Amino acid sequence: MSNLPFADKKLGQHFLRDQRVIDQIVTDHALNAKFILEVGPGPGILTKFLCMHKKPIQVLEKDSRMVEYLREFLSGDQMLITDALEVDLNSYLMQLTWDEDVWLVSNLPYNVGVPLLINFIQAIPVRYMTLMFQKEVGEKVLDISGCKNSMGSLMALTQNYFDVKFKCPVMPDAFVPPPKVDSVVISLKRKEIPEIPLSEFRSYEKFLRKLFAHKRKQVGSVLKNNYEKEEMEAAFEKVGLDRTKRAEFFTLSQVQDLYKLLTQGSI
Repeated sequence: MSNLPFADKKLGQHFLRDQRVIDQIVTDHALNAKFILEVGPGPGILTKFLCMHKKPIQVLEKDSRMVEYLREFLSGDQMLITDALEVDLNSYLMQLTWDEDVWLVSNLPYNVGVPLLINFIQAIPVRYMTLMFQKEVGEKVLDISGCKNSMGSLMALTQNYFDVKFKCPVMPDAFVPPPKVDSVVISLKRKEIPEIPLSEFRSYEKFLRKLFAHKRKQVGSVLKNNYEKEEMEAAFEKVGLDRTKRAEFFTLSQVQDLYKLLTQGSI
């Protein structure tokens, strides 16, 4: 690892060195994917192995210093040196004529993991994802510890569109330099027919922000300023929810049903 570039703290860079974790990531959806998109490849630690699958591959990398390292595995037209947050992934993938079965792989920078995930979800050609998160963020996507009060807006958003599975824990010493927090690798596969269609993504996301704005408060109190009392009472009754319940205890299906009743009037 002595040939690695300097890790830029402003970019949240930590370079993975644990081969067991690398193997978990680079083999996850290799059999089913037709195309591979790596976001934030850095010096190519995962890229090296992803290229071995002999499938079309592109990378998005913000740090221009990494080009010289990536050239060992990729040609210049396989790299886009830019901030992934500024890329319209749907347009980018369509320009590549990658219209289906894209596998997105990313060791997500801890400081922008959530907004990147929200962008990834909306990229229609992306069917598979293998993502590394800070553990605290990963627990907002998937109930890793088995808590009964783990539901939140990011979990309800992600799991509406993707089946999500835990792959492996990642300790700080798996990186150079080691971060101060634990990490997790999560595997995702897009649902063929999500309960809330992608065309309603913004509406659903807006509803979730309202619902979980104060997720430890009674849901009736949280939503009372957004909906008529009678409308809420009818929705809670139809879903089988007590208005004194807290949103963090909801199941995904309860969240989805409540959204449909309060925004569409039916389930």
